[in-house]
Amino acid sequence: MADSSVATGLRVTQWDDKFFTEYLGENRFARYMGTDENSIIQVKEDLTKKSGDRLNFALLNKLSNNAVTGSGTLEGNEEDMTSRSHLLTVDKRRNAVRVAEMEEQKSAISLRQGARAVLKDWSMEDTRTLVIRALNSFRTGTTIVSWNTGAELEALTDATLDAWLVDNADRVIWGAASTGGAVFATEHNKLDATNDLMTATLLSGAKILAQTAAPRIRPVKTMGDEEWFVAFLHPRQIRSLVLSDTTFQAAQREARDRGKDNPLFRGADYLWNGIIIKEIPELPVVAASTITSGSAAATVCGFLCGAQAVGYGLAKRWKSVEQTFDYGDKQGVAIEGILGVEKLHFGSGSADTDDLKQNGVVSMWTAVA
Repeated sequence: MADSSVATGLRVTQWDDKFFTEYLGENRFARYMGTDENSIIQVKEDLTKKSGDRLNFALLNKLSNNAVTGSGTLEGNEEDMTSRSHLLTVDKRRNAVRVAEMEEQKSAISLRQGARAVLKDWSMEDTRTLVIRALNSFRTGTTIVSWNTGAELEALTDATLDAWLVDNADRVIWGAASTGGAVFATEHNKLDATNDLMTATLLSGAKILAQTAAPRIRPVKTMGDEEWFVAFLHPRQIRSLVLSDTTFQAAQREARDRGKDNPLFRGADYLWNGIIIKEIPELPVVAASTITSGSAAATVCGFLCGAQAVGYGLAKRWKSVEQTFDYGDKQGVAIEGILGVEKLHFGSGSADTDDLKQNGVVSMWTAVA
């Protein structure tokens, strides 16, 4: 009787499926990713079924007309359902590992088995970097400029930063001063490590900005029809909340679980005024004096996010590829995908892409102690 075995091709497919499942389930932003407009990171896979290098994300603005009542005429008084679009570009991303036959012989695990772990970690870190870079981005017309270090921010022109600030004045908060003027360097350089740290009051102010912005930033709705925003903060911003803000301390102490399970002790996610606070250590810190004329303190930009804050376009899911080298002595495994991650911007002017605003994000600039 012959034993059945799984075909090699199916093994690879199973490996790829498991890899992608683990990648989606374990990356830091996984819980905020979804395919509908209610997701903070909206995922679209349209290009997995057709060719192209750009995906279109759509925004339908809310209706604002007053109701036609009684015997009033509705025909001819219909409201324009204004729509806006954001074209997201995808690109190929890949990495690989290679092992010699003798090293494989010494190992207790197979190359493919070991490669999945290291390549999965790499792909999740790559996605995390793309999301953070997307949040730290400015879009003017079809041009996207982004930064992930203080040096990259310093390299951006004043005209670019100021143009973004003018269009997004209703969704940028500058420390204790809340909103400011139209010159990025001037507002940034006012931040100091005494009065402009992250506070519960600042978070509440950011939420009010989100609720009153034009167009407003939509919170994410849960199954219980509760509405939430998510704040991505640097550990040094959270440190100010936890150690220095007595109002925030009292709320966590008196309204959350008592004892060792309280977030004050666990370092877990915090809740404040309808905001889920998530720690992101990789958010870049801008050193003092990085921006023109210098800031009095190091600074960080945190992000209060609602629905459709970031777009994640997927044209090709992560897929493995094997190759042999050096007359079969060395074997390599690569992982590759075609994707793109961008902060969603929609026009607020007369034309589709005029006066672009970041759709689901309030940028919160603070000093850090």
